[in-house]
Amino acid sequence: MVSTEFKQTLWKSADKLRAQMDAAEYKHLVLGLIFLKYISDTFAKQQDKVREMVSDPSSEYFISEDPAEFVGELEERDYYTQDNVFWVPQEARWETLRSKAKQPDIGSLIDGAMTAIENENSSLRGKLDKRFGRTELGQGILGELVDLISTIGFADSDNSSDLLGEVYEYFLGQFASAEGKKGGQFYTPSHVVKTLVAVLSPHNGRVYDPCCGSGGMFVQSEEFVKSHGGRVDDISIYGQESNPTTWRLAAMNLAIRGFAADLGKEPADTFARDQFPDLKFDYIMANPPFNISDWGGEKYESDPRWKFGRPPVGNANYAWLQHMLWKLRPGGQAGVVLANGSMSSNQSGEGQIREAMVRGDVVEVMISLPGQLFLNTQIPVCLWFMTNDKTANGRDRRGETLFIDARQLGSMETRVLKIFTDEDIAKIADTVEAWKSGDGYEDIAGFCKSASLDEIEKDGFILTPGRYVGASDVDDDDEPFEDKIERMVATMRSHQSEGVLLDSEIFNNFGRLGYEF
Repeated sequence: MVSTEFKQTLWKSADKLRAQMDAAEYKHLVLGLIFLKYISDTFAKQQDKVREMVSDPSSEYFISEDPAEFVGELEERDYYTQDNVFWVPQEARWETLRSKAKQPDIGSLIDGAMTAIENENSSLRGKLDKRFGRTELGQGILGELVDLISTIGFADSDNSSDLLGEVYEYFLGQFASAEGKKGGQFYTPSHVVKTLVAVLSPHNGRVYDPCCGSGGMFVQSEEFVKSHGGRVDDISIYGQESNPTTWRLAAMNLAIRGFAADLGKEPADTFARDQFPDLKFDYIMANPPFNISDWGGEKYESDPRWKFGRPPVGNANYAWLQHMLWKLRPGGQAGVVLANGSMSSNQSGEGQIREAMVRGDVVEVMISLPGQLFLNTQIPVCLWFMTNDKTANGRDRRGETLFIDARQLGSMETRVLKIFTDEDIAKIADTVEAWKSGDGYEDIAGFCKSASLDEIEKDGFILTPGRYVGASDVDDDDEPFEDKIERMVATMRSHQSEGVLLDSEIFNNFGRLGYEF
């Protein structure tokens, strides 16, 4: 576990070097260098292991105790690839670059290192950023950044991928905050992702994110599988991302964790160029861009994905929902983060699509979330959970939808940011699990309600949980109703009297200044 203080110090030091460069541009330089440092440290650690094997007389790989006789073995790539360690050529190793950090051409040298690594590792081909030679950082700044990142000792840690994962995720979050609204297009707070993962419980099978950003959904899925005693290779990961630089971020984010993820042959628009046209998935998790209008909807008039109605050209929310339903295998489950407007909007036929989805029995759970959960937007959001078979994964739930109002959950981490604690996430996940299994579920006023199709129809197929869960019970304070009313009326009259006096004083002051009313 990396200390928060270390991560904060590292971030502050890196951010000081940013000068006038935009955070969105600077992000790729910093994260690219962190990735390069990690794979170089991992290579060096493996090289020490090889050195020990070939020089130890008791080892089956023993060659000689004389370094002059075994030095060539240290450069045999089979020793590395057999343990899933990326092969790093001499010119791309961190110490080689660090020794040249003060040279004016260090940017071009780093680009060359990235190219060399791609050439030697096919899984990384085309996925590393090579913009260091044309960076607009001031003279010497890139060298200082290299020196700063040299302080992260990945080789010193037994769990170096965990160490890198923590630093990487922390920096992604900080950059999302620094970038403002742009960050929300690729970064979802980990506690929101954890909520999706906890409800869906992806233990095995294919996991898919059609707008995967930096890959956060997959990282949390791995954590979930490990925490429940499973093996990471029990799940197969598939993702698609249209932004080329973010696609590369995802590739690095997954590579450092040893994931054999398939992000498609190239960055591509999910609606126009589905990278997995013949695949269906067990679990789908996504945080698509909210309310996007330029998704090319005019091109997809009779698309087979629009089973419940053609999405409006001016808003992609229902295009994302229907694309995910189309990609589910029988009995599959999807969890999606969307803006609250998706639950109630009737613009351009969205109400009719929502009604068709409810009647088609594909909407399983709706959860409204509190505000201030995202670093870079105040738009209130909700979670949609969908399935194409309500008889799978529990009892027969046909004709029922669970509504959860989670707006009262969460704790303020800072003055402007709220987070879900593990207890909050468990409360939501346990409620869904009890409802699905039929074991111990009860409607709780103000929090959760299992509603029938008839109830939803009476509410005009609006899916806002607050309409169904009702108001929470208020503890009786033992004050008689008549006394309470009398006290409230007295308080109101007192405030009215004070208001009249203040108005009079304000008008008198204006009068002394020569203004009459």
